[in-house]
Amino acid sequence: MPTESMAAVIHAPHDLRVEPVETPAPGPGEVLVRIRAGGICGSDLHYHQHGGFGAVRLRQPMVLGHEIAGEVAETGPGVTRVKPGDAVAVNPSRPCGACRYCREGAAHHCLEMRFLGSAMRMPHVDGGFREYLVCTEAQAVPLPPGLPVQRAAFAEPLAVCLHAARQAGPLLGRRVLVTGAGPIGALTILVARLAGAREVVATDIAEAPLRLATRLGADHALNTREAPEALAPYGREKGHFDVVFEASGAAAALPAALMAARPGATLVQLGIGGEVPLPVSLLVAKEITLRGTFRFLEEFEQAVEVLARGAIDVMPLLTATFPLAEAPRAFAAAADRARNVKVQLAL
Repeated sequence: MPTESMAAVIHAPHDLRVEPVETPAPGPGEVLVRIRAGGICGSDLHYHQHGGFGAVRLRQPMVLGHEIAGEVAETGPGVTRVKPGDAVAVNPSRPCGACRYCREGAAHHCLEMRFLGSAMRMPHVDGGFREYLVCTEAQAVPLPPGLPVQRAAFAEPLAVCLHAARQAGPLLGRRVLVTGAGPIGALTILVARLAGAREVVATDIAEAPLRLATRLGADHALNTREAPEALAPYGREKGHFDVVFEASGAAAALPAALMAARPGATLVQLGIGGEVPLPVSLLVAKEITLRGTFRFLEEFEQAVEVLARGAIDVMPLLTATFPLAEAPRAFAAAADRARNVKVQLAL
């Protein structure tokens, strides 16, 4: 096994370099994975464009990437779940297992979480846009036969949407609004249809994601930039939608979504943006439940299972693939919402 391998390392905003990094050997209970596919996430783009998001700032060079899949190259002592040659999706969450939230069964809120490709901690936690990655045995989720790594790399964002759907409650027979039709919004449309929603309406400010939303099963796709009042008809008689997934993080999206939600509706906030004005009087008068949603728990392995049995088709989201050596070009393509939805690196 080489002592060094190549990786996509962010040094500062717009300073992404493909350079050698150390290839560690797996220790007890650990697995060395040869990464084959990695999807560029919105958080990766925030690091690349702005050096972070919110209070999380880049303070040292860091390998990006957490939507990854590959094959087992080597196992450390005591590993029994996988063996060399097995295809795996890598769960980027590494909770401590000992804090109060881990003990309570809420490991996604772990006080000592080490999430791949995150600058939340010092030193930062390197991500998976690298040829070789060491993870724990629990993070290496075996792929059922026939599931390509390109599809398996969608397990992490799909898990996010499955967890959001759990926050919303039963979707069977519900009318659903998805605001923001980027990768997370698009996957949410697929999840809503899988869960039996009777109607799905999507909004966005760009035509390309709206076209994809229709292809994925949205009954209507509304451009709220060209038609700012497009949701107004859904606000008649106190609202129309039983469930709203706000996936844009845009300041204007939440008030508009609340107007279109019917009394007793549930609004799940997926999108992360800046401070957003909240029309509390509307929230109160309509008795709307506003819920946050954060990462995932067992939904990661559920996502792998959903992908493996072909319950949903994520491949229409994959609009471009670049080799690792062209990571800067891949990030530029991923930032172009008029042309791309999900961009992957092939390693």
